[in-house]
Amino acid sequence: MAHLAAEGELATISIGDLVTEAGVRIPNVEIAYRRWGARKGDLNGKNNILLVEHALTGDSNAAEWWCEAVGPGKALDTDKWCVICTNVLGSCYGSTGPASEHPDGGAWGSRFPAVSIRDMVRAEQAFITKLGIGRVHAVIGGSMGGARTLEWTLLYPDQVDFALVLAVSARASAWQIGIQSAQITSITQDPAWQGGDYFGTGRSPDAGLAAARRIAHLTYRGELEIDERFGTSAQPGENPLGAYRDDAQRFSVQSYLAHQGKKLTERFDAACYVTLTEALNRHDVGRGRGGLNKALASSMVPTMVVGVDTDILYPYHQQEHISRNLGNLLAMAKLSSPVGHDAFLVEARQMDRILRNFIALTGDTPSAHDLAVARGAYDI
Repeated sequence: MAHLAAEGELATISIGDLVTEAGVRIPNVEIAYRRWGARKGDLNGKNNILLVEHALTGDSNAAEWWCEAVGPGKALDTDKWCVICTNVLGSCYGSTGPASEHPDGGAWGSRFPAVSIRDMVRAEQAFITKLGIGRVHAVIGGSMGGARTLEWTLLYPDQVDFALVLAVSARASAWQIGIQSAQITSITQDPAWQGGDYFGTGRSPDAGLAAARRIAHLTYRGELEIDERFGTSAQPGENPLGAYRDDAQRFSVQSYLAHQGKKLTERFDAACYVTLTEALNRHDVGRGRGGLNKALASSMVPTMVVGVDTDILYPYHQQEHISRNLGNLLAMAKLSSPVGHDAFLVEARQMDRILRNFIALTGDTPSAHDLAVARGAYDI
């Protein structure tokens, strides 16, 4: 059993080699994580461990990006619960990914294989095993984290008592693949991409990554919110209505999106963005399981599903589809917000109510393990 890191401290665990769903071996994989609160209970039975899954460009610092939800006295009360958040395989915040050092030297770059959501979850399962954890009370995640949460319930149902899936679909839609592929292309067509091997060259595809973020950000926020904030106003001191089009003369929304793009280039790696976005394109819980509805129906993990009424990226009907077909629906909830997809990160009061309700329901409902025992799946 590996030693648990100090509260809030970034640490890494080596999980050894990982073979991807497509058959490529990644040697010496490391997973970065943080935790808050003390472990209590039986690590292979009933315990207080909550595994929180971050979104696309997130990291393991859930107490920062979900600061209204994680902490003493908050919905995910770290005086009662042990909250663990990993950095996903393929990212650039401590876990193995394209920007990590290759065993043969240099960065992985183009040598890093494509990974799927299932690969990410298999890496995470190996990670908790290294920590000596055989079961968790709940897995909680939104967006890409929600996709991982769904896969947890199907890959390792005996290790997850409850699940909370936020703002995601059961598979990537053609629209999602299209918009995400446009982001990938924005990066890979940047001359500085250099086939993904730009590390150490002094050039990086920042322009492509910024363009990808501008596209993505329009799907993260609601049309109503963007229009109410900016409308057709010009950026102060600029005139986008001149006699000739000029990149230096912008509408306010253009300046806002440029700012979002620049911010991402300062904290994230382009190759990791491509890798994680490609994983979202491959997301399909029905693959190899007889289709979406059969796969969802097979899940016996009590699962709460939450959607956002103005979500452009993962429209609410996709969460309704999950809820209608899940084998064990715990509850369904809707975030009502002009913000769009990011509402699960932004609407603190609504999320507080939803998370507290989820935690309460897990105390009143038979867990996945309890249900399996009742069906005679385990000797007791």
